[in-house]
Amino acid sequence: MKLVRFGEANKEKPGILDSEGRIRDLSGIVDDIAGESLGAAGMQKIAGADVASLPLVHESTRYGACVGQVGKFICIGLNYADHAAETGAEVPDEPVIFTKATSAITGPNDGIAKPKNSTKLDWEVELGVVIGEEARYVSEAEAEKHIAGYCVVHDVSERHFQLERGGQWDKGKGCDTFGPIGPYLVTADEAGNINNLHLWLKVNGKTYQDGSTNSMVFRPAFLVSYLSQFMSLQPGDVISTGTPPGVGLGQKPPVFLNVGDKIELGIDGLGEQTQVVRNWDD
Repeated sequence: MKLVRFGEANKEKPGILDSEGRIRDLSGIVDDIAGESLGAAGMQKIAGADVASLPLVHESTRYGACVGQVGKFICIGLNYADHAAETGAEVPDEPVIFTKATSAITGPNDGIAKPKNSTKLDWEVELGVVIGEEARYVSEAEAEKHIAGYCVVHDVSERHFQLERGGQWDKGKGCDTFGPIGPYLVTADEAGNINNLHLWLKVNGKTYQDGSTNSMVFRPAFLVSYLSQFMSLQPGDVISTGTPPGVGLGQKPPVFLNVGDKIELGIDGLGEQTQVVRNWDD
């Protein structure tokens, strides 16, 4: 299934794509694509719906973030060896963990606000893992049972804030609009081989990132298991699993985003995003 949230920001409704790729309104089936709806019982309820009979949503309707009420937005750093190399970092022995503020979450095609005093605004296309069932101390073999599905995440970053302002990475990762998610939450049965998906990103039509999840150092199931040793994972938590090479910081010389730049990104089978950079106060 490809699940979506649609409509005005902060008033999104749950939806599902039909066989022709059109959005159907799931409001009569579940309250939101969030919380208990992401667990096995909720997914069975959605799967049992007669999709063709659900109300059709106008094709111009805005896509919201494909997951609502996100409790934790957890990110994995340096999870592609070639990305670590381009940034001058060593491949970590264990996953590098940081968080993005949930207030950073936006729809997949909403604009990116360039923060006040930003000088090094950067891009990162990433595979997102959405938790469906609570996970505490789960094994890697058990982990997939706790995953509701997968999505595209744009881990927008401000490198000056992240790397040159002291402290941890979070201050360069959690600015408003720095977490576009979606357009779809794709369940595992439709996501294909999650460990071999093509990721790409373009800026103003030029391809900068062109990679595959098969280059990950730590795979999604391992990451769910690993994180569950340090914190419980709740339905609706999002794990962003790292980015392949080609970020702006890794260019020679570095390239960073400015107001008016257009970013397009996607993952095969999980959909595409498009954003335009705007001033922070627009």
